[in-house]
Amino acid sequence: MKRNYYIVGLILLTFFVISFITNIIGPLIPDIIKDFHLSLALVAVLPFAFFIAYGVMSIPSGMMVEKFREKKIMAWGFILGLGGSLLLASHPGYLTAVISLFVIGCGMAMLQVVINPLLRTSGGEEHFAFNSVLAQLIFGLGSFVSPFIYSMLVLRLEAHTATRSWFAGLVPAGLPWISLYWVFTVVCLAMFLIIVFSRFPKVELSSEEIAGPIRTHIHLLRKRVVVLFFIGLFCYVGTEQGTANWISQFLATYHGYNPQTTGASAVAAFWGLMTLGGILGLILLKFIDSRKVLILFTILALICLSVALFGPAGVSLRAFPLVGFFASVMYPIIFSLALNSVSEHHGSFSGILLTGVIGGAVVTLIIGWIAGYLGLRTGMLLLYLTLGYILSIGIWARPIITNKTIALGRTGEKPENP
Repeated sequence: MKRNYYIVGLILLTFFVISFITNIIGPLIPDIIKDFHLSLALVAVLPFAFFIAYGVMSIPSGMMVEKFREKKIMAWGFILGLGGSLLLASHPGYLTAVISLFVIGCGMAMLQVVINPLLRTSGGEEHFAFNSVLAQLIFGLGSFVSPFIYSMLVLRLEAHTATRSWFAGLVPAGLPWISLYWVFTVVCLAMFLIIVFSRFPKVELSSEEIAGPIRTHIHLLRKRVVVLFFIGLFCYVGTEQGTANWISQFLATYHGYNPQTTGASAVAAFWGLMTLGGILGLILLKFIDSRKVLILFTILALICLSVALFGPAGVSLRAFPLVGFFASVMYPIIFSLALNSVSEHHGSFSGILLTGVIGGAVVTLIIGWIAGYLGLRTGMLLLYLTLGYILSIGIWARPIITNKTIALGRTGEKPENP
């Protein structure tokens, strides 16, 4: 396919919106615990509901793309995001929050199944690792912005100085964080309209890029390399969400920081430094094999996590965001290594990989469950296991196509994985 930069731009915008909407859960957790009177285990069900939706929708979405094409799937993804946001905004409560986040998660899963193969196709296979890190950079930017908007809205509403009185009237007294979901409703509506009314180029995917029937997925799952990379995506998203979702609560529990200001800023810094780490990753991937970059950044993330969990207050506050900095390249490198390690059925493989996003559900839930018995610090030790597996990928991965580097001047060829 001829390179289509309109599609690349649309994909990057979609990455921004997805992260803007979904990665706010962590800063909200302390407020949700207080307002709905929840235990750590019960509040962990909320991110679980969101990320388990990926397990439900990823593979079916991959098959739907072939029948309904990219524009319709993206439009429906934002309709679900709009519906889920509107549900929680208009009827706040624990049960509606669980349902809302599941619906939003289904919409985001549909979007990500579409945009990942399109990024590989429209931007070029040999540049996929680079473009994926660029997308992660944009993703981190969206997540960096949303906690600041949360703090701004909450502080203004609590001080009775909302920008518009009609907006304040939409938000229940004592639940100022609900205002965010009115914002998300408007954002999803705007994205839906952009997709519907813009000229959406027809994208021709090769037979290798199209998601096949269920027998194709079964065929892929019989391959050892497919299962190993699925576990890799599971561990990465578990690491990312298991860190980001508990930062604010950890800092409040062990160091007494205000979750609406300092805690939210720490989460924003986590995503902001992930953006900066993505910039460094873009540069490094032009000179160094992506597997070596993955090993280096994972080791540094492990060091920062240890300092964050066991260091004093001021050090912990700064070390948590650094975990985000070094996690910045993990997702795009794992995803690109995975797709470049098989020679066929990339659309179906993408759906399988995105099902691994349920790691964000499972790991966050397990941390919350352990925390309820042994404390949050002990629960977050689970992240050593997920980061350890990610580290191993840099050792055993053998992609058919390696990332193009300036040093090589060409794309390296590797034997296919068994």
